[in-house]
Amino acid sequence: MENTTPTPPPAVAGEDKTVAIVSYLTLIGFIAAVIIHSSKKTKLGAFHLRQMLGFILSWLVLFVLLLIPFIGWILIPVFYIFMLVCWIMGLIAAINGQMKPMPIVGPLYQKWFGSTFD
Repeated sequence: MENTTPTPPPAVAGEDKTVAIVSYLTLIGFIAAVIIHSSKKTKLGAFHLRQMLGFILSWLVLFVLLLIPFIGWILIPVFYIFMLVCWIMGLIAAINGQMKPMPIVGPLYQKWFGSTFD
């Protein structure tokens, strides 16, 4: 049986990884990365800024879920663990200079925010 999982793009050679890495370091880091990216745009930086924009908006959904009695309380721990795993995988990809999306939600973030930060 053939493996149909797409392989991630190779590490980006020569592009500055600073924006990609800093974008994962809290909301302040994201804002700083946007400012840095505005003066020196790279495909790697834009990719990871889109990932983090989607990630931050997903956290806003978490706070809305907190308002729903019982359902929100059950979903919150699962959501926390999933988002932690996504954040770690995104940060590792940024450190390695790869444009590898976060699991499950990463391709959606790229689709939704396709030309943002270009």
